[in-house]
Parts: sequence; structure tokens; C-alpha cells
Amino acid sequence: MQSFRGNGVSFIWLSASMTALCLLMIAGLLGFILVKGLSVFWPREILEIELMDGTKLLGEVWNREPAPDSPTDKPRYRQRMKIGNRDFWGLDFRWVDEEDIQQQRLPDSAVVVERRAWGDFIGYLRELRREDAVIAKGAWPTAEALASRLGRCQELYQNILSLEKEQIGGVNRALEKSRLQIIRLALSEDTTQAITQEKLQTLRLRRKSLQATYDGLEERLTALRAQSQSEWVLLQAADGTTKAWPLVGIVRVYHPNILNKLDKATLYGRRLWAFLSDEPREANLEGGIFPAIFGTVLMVIIMSLAMVPLGVMAAIYMREFARQGAFLRAVRIAVNNLAGVPSIVVGVFGLGFFIYIAGGTIDQLFFAEALPTPTFGTGGILWASLTLALLTVPVVIVAVEEGLAAVPTHIREGSMALGATRIETLFRLVLPAASPGILTGLILAIARAAGEVAPLMLTGVVKLAPTLPIDSRFPFLHLERKFMHLGFHIYDVGFQSPNVEAAVPMVYATTLLLILIIICLNLFAFKLRSRLRRRFSIGQL
Repeated sequence: MQSFRGNGVSFIWLSASMTALCLLMIAGLLGFILVKGLSVFWPREILEIELMDGTKLLGEVWNREPAPDSPTDKPRYRQRMKIGNRDFWGLDFRWVDEEDIQQQRLPDSAVVVERRAWGDFIGYLRELRREDAVIAKGAWPTAEALASRLGRCQELYQNILSLEKEQIGGVNRALEKSRLQIIRLALSEDTTQAITQEKLQTLRLRRKSLQATYDGLEERLTALRAQSQSEWVLLQAADGTTKAWPLVGIVRVYHPNILNKLDKATLYGRRLWAFLSDEPREANLEGGIFPAIFGTVLMVIIMSLAMVPLGVMAAIYMREFARQGAFLRAVRIAVNNLAGVPSIVVGVFGLGFFIYIAGGTIDQLFFAEALPTPTFGTGGILWASLTLALLTVPVVIVAVEEGLAAVPTHIREGSMALGATRIETLFRLVLPAASPGILTGLILAIARAAGEVAPLMLTGVVKLAPTLPIDSRFPFLHLERKFMHLGFHIYDVGFQSPNVEAAVPMVYATTLLLILIIICLNLFAFKLRSRLRRRFSIGQL
């Protein structure tokens, strides 16, 4: 035993055990999130139960567990059912004791109606109407008629959205732009000059033309909305309560109890794709999260473009050009300490410096006509990205310095002995050899910044962004706009939602997606680092 402790074998086994335990915990956490996140979109069977008191319920069984007050030797179980119909019951889930169940069955005609408001409806189809005319009556005739008309109604809904966001939104932007141009003329020139009066008259005529266009689009929008309310379906809940619902407010209709495995897999793929590509709805509890995905990736790209040059240049100066001494050692200590500053403190600095000082100055110089409404003097994706760049730049500086220090000195000396300048040596030999270290810093920075939430809450992230930072309108990239972020989306849905139970599935799915995005970004950087390491290995220089 003494030799076992003396030769260090015990510490090797201890280290290996702790490593295995950490890997097991990580694998368990990722596996738990994977199972919970991917199971959200699988269509479950609808169970109809009748309780002892005559109450009828219809819903999906999500989990089963012992009742809290049941004895341990003979536990009494209960089921957690998603009953949907939030506009009927005011809640999405309900616990049911199995002892209270009198009978249960799986009705073939039970249907799930995914709606654009009030969440899913779980019940039965009764009839389909167009204004006062009955098109179909009964569960299956209504389902058949609804399937043939739903695609046209969804196309009508997309036309309404396009008219609201693109055409009417474009006219509104043009009206606002002309209004600001009039204010700019009033602020910058003498309004008594003839040329100014001519410009003002031109802008007023343009505003009059735009207003006429706007009025015409509003009339067309009113007609489309009236058309969208002409067809509706009568839905019946488990207790017999009915409600009419317009077809334009329906996303998808399916009968889960008659679907085979292939049909369920196809429906699963469609729901998963809708989650990745659609916009959120119902206070982020339903729909997709594409704006959050887009905002997260774009923020990481802008942050990297700002962080990498700053961190690399600082590390090059400190390692290659600065005089080594007490001052430089103090700077390195400051950089290392800066890496440990709480992220919320960096967020407060970004709010004060970038938004209030830099953004306020930009508004005063270039957007004075829009004041007091701020343009850059408020949160946006640019300021959020620069704030995270400041948060992560110490990590890049340390990693790049270590990469530069790993390049042997004789390479520098040999290059300059052959007549190369110091700059040529740096860019042709030292930096390529240190590129794996640079990418290491980038990987660490991305891994930290992609999951940060606290600084973003102060510098531009919002619960719901009506427009993306990129569109087809000049200048195409709008850095002043607010944006959505996956990390903040998880926080908002999980902790700020008034309907906590309905938010849990969305939290698991969004968490899984955020982890996958971070893994993909890191794998790309790892792959690039490996290629650069093989290409610029020290033995080949």
C-alpha cells in the first residue's frame, strides 16, 4: 500500500475517476436535454377519460408519477395530461389521479388543431361553414373538407402578412423618411430660400402621393381580413362546449390516434422544421424561433469581426514589440483580471459608453431630425456585439500570446538573418505558426459569448423583434435594430412566462438548439485549427 501511494498510481486513478465522472455528468445532461428537446414535436395519442364524477377530459398523456400523498409501500399514480384549449380552461395541463378514472379510450375522430392564437385545440370537428352556408357536417366530412381548404386559407394569411409588413410597412417607412427629410431641411437651411422651398414642395407632394397609396393598401387589407373571416370551423371540446374558429387562424390539423409510424415521423419533421423556420407566436410559447437563431448567429459573427482584430493586435504588440518590464507585467495582470469581470458589469459599461455616449453622439451628428426618438442611442445588435467583444477580448489576448510564445525564437532570428524584415517575419512565419492559438482564443470566446444573457438584456436584446437586422432594403444590414437571442429566449420563456407548464417544452427545445449551435461553431473552428496546424506546423517552417 505504501508503494502504491508512493509511486503516484493512486493519484492517477483518482484523476481518471474524476475525469470519467465529469464526462458521465456531461453526457447525462446532454442526453437528458436531447431526449426532452426532441420529444416535444412527436405527436402523442389523444386519450379520452371519464372521471368518477362524470367529468370528461381529452388530452395527451405527457408523464406518469406517484401521487405526492400516496404511501410508499403502495403508491397511487397520477397522470399529467395536456388538455390544451387554453381559451376554454385557462390552462394547458392537468393532473388526473388514476383512481378517479372510470373509463378511458382512444377515439379515432379526436383531433389536434394547431392555432395561431390560444395554443392547440384538442377535441372534435363538428362542421365547416362559409358565412351562413354549411359546407360539411360531422367529424370526418368536416376533416376532409377542411384539408382541401386549409392550404388556400394559409395562403390568404400569408398574403395579409405580406401586405401588412412589406407593402404597408414600406409605405410607412417612406412616409417617415420624407417627414425626417422635411425636418432636416428646416434644421439645416434657410427656409426662405427658393431652392429650399422647392425641395419642401417636392417632399410634400411625395407625402401626399404616399398617403394615397397607403389608403388604397388599407382598403385592400380590410377586404382581405373580411374574406379571411368568411370560412370557419365549429370545434367541440370534451365536455361538449363548442367554439367557432376561422380557418385563417389554423396552422395544422391532424388526427394522432389514426396515424401510423411513417405518418407520425412525417408530421414530426414538419413540426420540427416549423420550429426552426417560423416566427414565434403566443408570447413565444408557440411557433418557431428563427429570429432568435438568426440574431444569435449574426451577433456572434459581428462580435468575432470586432474581437479578433483587437485581441490579435494587442497580443502581437505585447509579445513582439513592447519592451518587457514591470509595466507590461502589470498590463498582463490587468488583462487576466479583466477576463474575470462579471458579465453584468461589462453590460453596464456597454450601456453607458456605447449606447449613451457613442450612440447619443451619433444621433446628435447624423440623426438630429429624428430626435428625441433615438436611432443609435438605444439598444441594438451593434452595441450588444461590441459589448460581448469587450467581454471576450481578454480571452483572445491570452490565447494569442501563448500561441506567439510557442513559436521558437530561432525561426524569427533565421528569417531576419536571411534579409526579411520584422513585419515580413511576423506575417509570413510567426502568425501562420500561431494561427492554431488564435483560433483557440476564438473558440473559447464564442463558447462563452453565445450563451451570455446578462449584458444583452442591457444592450439590445428583446422578447420579440418585429424585423430582422438584415433585409432587402438599403443598407441591407441594419445594425441599430434590436434582435432576439436564444439565451434570452430561454430565460424569457422559462422564467417570465405566465404559463409555466406550457413553457417547459419550448425551454427544452430551445436549450437543445442553442447547445447544437455552439457545438457546430466550435467544431468548425476546431476543424479549421487542425488544418492550419497541419499546414503551418513548426517542422514545415
